[in-house]
Amino acid sequence: MAAFSDFCGQSSTFPEIVELNVGGQVYVTRLETLTAVPNSLLWAKFTQSSPAELPKDSKGRFFFDRDGFLFRYILDYLRDSELFLPEFFKEKRRLQKEADFFQLPELSRRLAEAELLSPVTSSSDRALRSPGAAAGFITVGYRGSYTIGRDIQADAKFRRVARITVCSKISLAKEVFGETLNESRDPDRPPDKYTSRYYLKYNFLEQAFDRLADAGFHMVACSSTGTCSYGSSDPGEDKLWTSYTEYVFCR
Repeated sequence: MAAFSDFCGQSSTFPEIVELNVGGQVYVTRLETLTAVPNSLLWAKFTQSSPAELPKDSKGRFFFDRDGFLFRYILDYLRDSELFLPEFFKEKRRLQKEADFFQLPELSRRLAEAELLSPVTSSSDRALRSPGAAAGFITVGYRGSYTIGRDIQADAKFRRVARITVCSKISLAKEVFGETLNESRDPDRPPDKYTSRYYLKYNFLEQAFDRLADAGFHMVACSSTGTCSYGSSDPGEDKLWTSYTEYVFCR
């Protein structure tokens, strides 16, 4: 029966090297890593199921609809059975939820203890309790677009924010945004230099604002510009507006 399954291209065993798609992020790891913790969700999926039973993406990778960026810490824990988080890590509670989902009780317990040792405080409290925090400015910007039809009373149709850019001193950007900062356009820059080429790995301005507030920053200025493109000479056609907005934060 196993030979027949293999002949049909549906192996009943998992490969030694496994490709995963977790929330759109691709990971490649060993099967022994995924099954390192007995009775965990991944252990059950990759020991008690066959490859044909697990959902896959269009390229045949095993798919899990979870937070793809936080999964890197799940994978690190499975490799070493230890918890190492970057300095100023702000998402312990979300990571604890991921640990609960993947049925890793020891990791969840450690995260709960870490959260108790570093309780969440308001931005003003944090500023008062961290007198040594570096002062400086961070500018967050984004481009957006929306359309307004001939009936100006109708709701505008907004499109999603394509990319949130970060302009600041390298050390400040890394302190505030940590692992959510995409440095691919300006890699290996010294921490005392400045950049205007970083951008964030998510598209929610509020998430960026929350991180800035938690780090003791407050908004001091903002500006926005916009241009209108009709697309055709028909006055009844929807007008496409493109805007660029910047928010300046200071600590």
